[in-house]
Amino acid sequence: MAASPPIISVHTPAASFAIVHNTTQETLTELFNKLSRKHNTEFYGKRVGPGWLKYEWNDTIWSLDDDSDYTIFNWRNKDSSAPNTLHLRDPNAPLPAESSYRNPAFYLHRPAAGSVDGSVRAASPRANSMRSKKSTKSHGKSTGVVNGVMKHKKEFDDFHSANGVRTIVGTIGPVDDVRMLLKAGYRHVYISRKFAMRHGFIPEDAAPGHYGYGGLVNLGKWPITVGKTKTTHTVYLSEESHFDVVLGRAFHEKRIIKLNPVDPTDIVCLDTGEKLECELVILKDGKGEIVTVT
Repeated sequence: MAASPPIISVHTPAASFAIVHNTTQETLTELFNKLSRKHNTEFYGKRVGPGWLKYEWNDTIWSLDDDSDYTIFNWRNKDSSAPNTLHLRDPNAPLPAESSYRNPAFYLHRPAAGSVDGSVRAASPRANSMRSKKSTKSHGKSTGVVNGVMKHKKEFDDFHSANGVRTIVGTIGPVDDVRMLLKAGYRHVYISRKFAMRHGFIPEDAAPGHYGYGGLVNLGKWPITVGKTKTTHTVYLSEESHFDVVLGRAFHEKRIIKLNPVDPTDIVCLDTGEKLECELVILKDGKGEIVTVT
């Protein structure tokens, strides 16, 4: 009996299909090419590339943009007997209107936890309780777009920002007791410009045009201690001003961070089994508006 071909299941906002692709023998560029040539799809005729593909692992959605992401994707799925699954979407195209068909297998269309009718617009009581009377009255008349942003996207950002972002306290280089943002949406480990200047990571006279204003600057490898474990990471300078240190996917993958989707303060490092102390932080601007950390 012939062996089954290597299959990848693909979910888009409007459809699901499968392609034959061997991730261990074919490249990410070849995958982009196959998807670009796929007929009878809402994106046929467009070039699939970075920013289009995502996959789910460890209850988190991850980007599949470059060769590094592709290597990690293969490693994470090497022991899985089930077909690999990807979520594909044109980042420049809006999601289907509420009156149109929405593929329930696509990750952005899955029913929210606690939803009764399965609608993607369902939100928790906590999120609803934060709306003013004015916004509640106008909710039923919404056209799906708020200030140029799709309504469900704004509700998603507001809800998660209201719940706060995960922060932990650790040591980077010689600096102790640093509050760090734990955010898998970032690729690397970053330190803010002010923090870097204050603690000697870059010269105090760093001026525009130098040290990151022209793009990300690699500051070398620095030890980071979180809990009882020290690991070494490549650190980049960032213009992010809300947090001194941002721990991105590189940190998540090295420490094999496991997050609890129900309890956001429940964080475990699977490399050592250590549970980290986490504090949720809600950022607000001078007007008292919640700041969304993307």
